[in-house]
Amino acid sequence: MPSGRGPYGGTTRKLVLAFDVGTTFSGISYSILDPGQVPEIRGVTRFPAQEKVGGSSKIPTIIYYDKSGKVRAVGAEATRDELQDLIEEEGWVKAEWFKLHMRPKSISGPNSISDIPPLPAGKSVIDIFSDYIRYLYTCAKTYITDSHVTGSKLWASVESNIEYVLTHPNGWEGAQQQQMRRAAVKAGLVPDNDEGHARIRFVTEGEASLHFCIRNGLTTEALKKGGGVLIVDAGGGTIDLSAYGEAPNKKGAFEEIATPQCHLQGSVYVTARAKAFLHDFLKDTKFADDVEAMTTYFDKSAKLTFNSNPLFIKFGSARDRDPKFRIRGGQLTLLGEHVEEFFEPSVSCIVRAIKMQCITARRPVSAVFLVGGFSASEYLFTKLKEAVQPLNIDLCRPDSHLNKAVADGAVSFYLDHSVSVRVSRYIYGTKCCIRYDVNDLEHLARSSSAFLDATEGQLYLPNAFDVILDKDVQVSETQEFRRTYYRSAKDRSDLAEQTAIIHCYRGTGQPHWFENDGLFTNLCTVEADTSAICNSLSPQRSLNSRSSGRPQRYFQIAFDVVLSFGLTELKAQIAWKENGVEKR
Repeated sequence: MPSGRGPYGGTTRKLVLAFDVGTTFSGISYSILDPGQVPEIRGVTRFPAQEKVGGSSKIPTIIYYDKSGKVRAVGAEATRDELQDLIEEEGWVKAEWFKLHMRPKSISGPNSISDIPPLPAGKSVIDIFSDYIRYLYTCAKTYITDSHVTGSKLWASVESNIEYVLTHPNGWEGAQQQQMRRAAVKAGLVPDNDEGHARIRFVTEGEASLHFCIRNGLTTEALKKGGGVLIVDAGGGTIDLSAYGEAPNKKGAFEEIATPQCHLQGSVYVTARAKAFLHDFLKDTKFADDVEAMTTYFDKSAKLTFNSNPLFIKFGSARDRDPKFRIRGGQLTLLGEHVEEFFEPSVSCIVRAIKMQCITARRPVSAVFLVGGFSASEYLFTKLKEAVQPLNIDLCRPDSHLNKAVADGAVSFYLDHSVSVRVSRYIYGTKCCIRYDVNDLEHLARSSSAFLDATEGQLYLPNAFDVILDKDVQVSETQEFRRTYYRSAKDRSDLAEQTAIIHCYRGTGQPHWFENDGLFTNLCTVEADTSAICNSLSPQRSLNSRSSGRPQRYFQIAFDVVLSFGLTELKAQIAWKENGVEKR
């Protein structure tokens, strides 16, 4: 526990629940906040059908639906052997890897991305996510009730005062956060109003992992030299990279020192490549129907232990044999060089990303912390260690890398709030019209689109892009970025409402014009009721001779578009003045 964490200052007991819904496995951590007591972070380590051998901190991210769309089995319960006959007889449909269906279109993946299992018919990703986090909520309730003295009374005291932290990959944006919030509402975790929405917080998996490392004292030695640390969260679906350094003149606070990255090259893609190889290798043999069993064994056992030596895949009985295909005694031998090919795209992606983070970081990176389920792979760890050694960077893997980093770190994010500065990933701005300038070559090239403003009587060009926040800018949590815009109309009533669409630009260089080239994304729309100040607007006269006839009377309103990016969610507002007081 970091020394800076003090007693909880609230007046009533509260529960913080963190749900880490991963592509392949998910976990839950929590903290009970009692007034005057220093909060502790605990993990849920007992789940249905997984209670033996001391339990586990994670369960499979799997749901089975029957033909009517009803949830029939979730998590570890969905993997029980005795369910297989029922699954086949009743035609249950499995939902897995569903988190990847939320991914932003801007995040490209490998060719095997087509291997992501489709969603069950009639189910949206919000439906499935909702069903899954409702199950996690039930598991948390059962665990807390059963594990604490007077657990039922404890739960009753916090049931109406629960704050949730949902984790997501670095590359997820506002649209994905909105989907997750809608799923939480649909699951019944919070009511569908502003107060309920405020009880849902989001944190990137990279930032959650940093909090875990800080809490466990792992960053102390690495930061003594004044450098930075790089968190590589290697999960089932995504690889998330986040670089941090200690904030100057603020003990215990951290800041992002490079733009976070997110890549779809997690461990499921290694498995997908293995499955494709096995299909091709055994397609004309009697073992073709055993590919699914082989793939399952590879995914659950062999993949993590692989170390460049031949890999043995168990799948059948001792009578299964075909030396031509290296099958003996119900065991297939995969050559080490073939298995390395399954890993190579993911390993190369991570190595390139690490090097890019080190190049772009605002201070030297002295240590890399490898966390997440994929980090348990001995081959991955060895290859990354070899890659960073020439860079004079230490690579380490926390002891509890498999289970606790993201979920525990999400609770620490809520309690400790260690990151105070983050880096903008893209260019953010809005589309507007600008006055036509006959001396500007770009304006001359667009002269065919120039139009005469009927109120001011001046020529304007449409589709200009005005930058409010540039890319790779360090932004503190309290910092705001704003630009002023004007709207004109002949009638005051036409200025009673203002609208601004916030876009982000994902290309390179500085965009001056809004183009339909796929590089702009609509992030959100902000609306404001400015009717209260319409009557106070003074009439103005167009003086430019371009306005035909006599000067035109018009009204004009000024407003600011305000962005704040220091929090883990984008916040966009419209601000204006009423009687000298700013309103939003």
